Amino acid sequence: MTAYNVEIVTPIRELKFQDVSYLRCPGLDGSFGIMSNHREGIFALSVGEIKVYQDGKNEYYATGEGFAEIYNDSVKLLVESLEKSNEIDSNRAKNSLQRAKQRKTEQNSEINDARVEASLTRALNRLRVSKR
Repeated sequence: MTAYNVEIVTPIRELKFQDVSYLRCPGLDGSFGIMSNHREGIFALSVGEIKVYQDGKNEYYATGEGFAEIYNDSVKLLVESLEKSNEIDSNRAKNSLQRAKQRKTEQNSEINDARVEASLTRALNRLRVSKR
């Protein structure tokens, strides 16, 4: 078998792909690729880019954290958020980046550093993927 099925699930949407040749996911220790007959397992995902190669074409998605489960020649991704590269509102992402940068310099005690860093990471990722 040279292809497999992929299902991506978020709290608000579900995407299904058939006959995927290659999937690249953002793991905690860097990106990893999945081809047919990949070893089964569960992997933690980080904020980053998902690449789906299907029918000779690449599709790119900005994603939040989550998990990938590989089993029986299929892959299921459970992620916080998912946006296709051409669906990302670049202006909104730029505004989010500016807000996050401003919050980082303000040292506001109500917003902790971890939240500010997470906002920066998400905004930068969305901008990068939107250019695909």
